[in-house]
Amino acid sequence: MSKVETPNLVLEHLRYIRSVVDRTDATVSELRVRVGHLEEQYASMSRRIDRIDERVERIERRLDLVDTE
Repeated sequence: MSKVETPNLVLEHLRYIRSVVDRTDATVSELRVRVGHLEEQYASMSRRIDRIDERVERIERRLDLVDTE
C-alpha cells in the first residue's frame, strides 16, 4: 500500500465513523423525545390515580367503611 492510499483509507474510516455517530445522535434525540412523552403520560396517570384514591377514601369515610386500628 502506498502513502497516497493510506490517508484516503483513514479518511474513509473517519467518514464512516462520523456517519455512525450522526445516526446514533439522531436515534438518541428521538429516544429522548419518546421518553419525554412517556414521562408526561406517567405523570398524568399518577395524578389521575391520586385523585381516584382520594375520592375512594372520601367515599369510604362517608359510608363509614374505614377500619380504625
